[in-house]
Amino acid sequence: MEENMNEIQLKYGCNPNQKPSRIFMEDGSELPVKVLNGKPGYINFLDAFNGWQLVCELKEATGLPAAASFKHVSPAGAAVGLPLDDTLAKIYWVDDLGELSPLACAYARARGADRMSSFGDFIALSHVCDADTARLIKREVSDGVIAPGYTDEAMELLMQKKKGGYNIIQIDESYKPAKIERKQVFGITFEQGRNELCINEELLSNIVTKNKEVSDEALIDMKVSLIVLKYTQSNSVCYVKGGQAIGIGAGQQSRVHCTRLAGNKADNWFLRQAPQVLGLQFVDGLGRADRDNTIDVYIGDEYMDVLADGEWEKRFKVKPPVFTREEKRAWLDRLTDVTVGSDAFFPFADNIERAHKSGVKYIVQPGGSVRDDLVIQCADKYGMVMAFTGIRLFHH
Repeated sequence: MEENMNEIQLKYGCNPNQKPSRIFMEDGSELPVKVLNGKPGYINFLDAFNGWQLVCELKEATGLPAAASFKHVSPAGAAVGLPLDDTLAKIYWVDDLGELSPLACAYARARGADRMSSFGDFIALSHVCDADTARLIKREVSDGVIAPGYTDEAMELLMQKKKGGYNIIQIDESYKPAKIERKQVFGITFEQGRNELCINEELLSNIVTKNKEVSDEALIDMKVSLIVLKYTQSNSVCYVKGGQAIGIGAGQQSRVHCTRLAGNKADNWFLRQAPQVLGLQFVDGLGRADRDNTIDVYIGDEYMDVLADGEWEKRFKVKPPVFTREEKRAWLDRLTDVTVGSDAFFPFADNIERAHKSGVKYIVQPGGSVRDDLVIQCADKYGMVMAFTGIRLFHH
């Protein structure tokens, strides 16, 4: 059912007891979205509108198609549409689909980097959804998608999801919100100017380390990290490689805990590319989500949960050997040229030390800590390139 009006009534708000619920335009004008199918909920729309802003900015900053995978109002993944190599295609479970369109590559990357977190995501696409992208979405567990349009073939494919109830939203890409935004908390209205900071080369020009060489690829990754952070619940840290977020740490009160959380996710992304993982022989009929869960446990510290007698037989044709701590560290030492961004300054050098363990070479952060000199010294110790933007990117 196509729905276009100045308000949309929702089943409930964040939780079933929070009624009534709706989205609407305060000035009485028409909403800039049409619900083409399904009945999106309150959190679905929060994810959709945040995700849409993120992918629009990625497209603007890089000139490439972009996709985001949102869960609970933070991105689980985001990427631009660079081609996939054979290894990435395999770990994202798209190696059977042949050559993909740039937009489909963007979503494969956004969904694939942290598949555990992206399960049941809301998708944002910067361009008209094509058949390749719809075919990829169709077989994933997802709540819905927002895009500026859909080809006829894409609509036909997406309408087959959730017994015809998949949430499909079309947004007017010419829509520009007011420069002042408001929200209420405890009956009190908060007002602020929209965060319309443009993420561009000029923002990345203040390099404070001895090493000042930034490749074109790293420049894209720096932009991706900052744009992802702009729409991630703070505190937040984002690791990026190859035009895609590979580890996002969101909503932590401690900066270093963000760095560790995001770094662990980046490590898992790279461990999934190790021969020990690529060679796993799963039993026939084991779905993608179950394979993702199994891999996540296998590469973690609780590996015996899937390798114990009576357990491995449920998942594998052949019992795999333990992926030892030493083997994992040796593989992770091959991860290089990673970018890390932070939504506020790194207050201590421990963040740099942790980032180094995940192959970070490029850092982008606001700067402004009383210990900036120690943070710069630590980056110099590892030959890293660090840019100070002077701009904080808190998001709440």
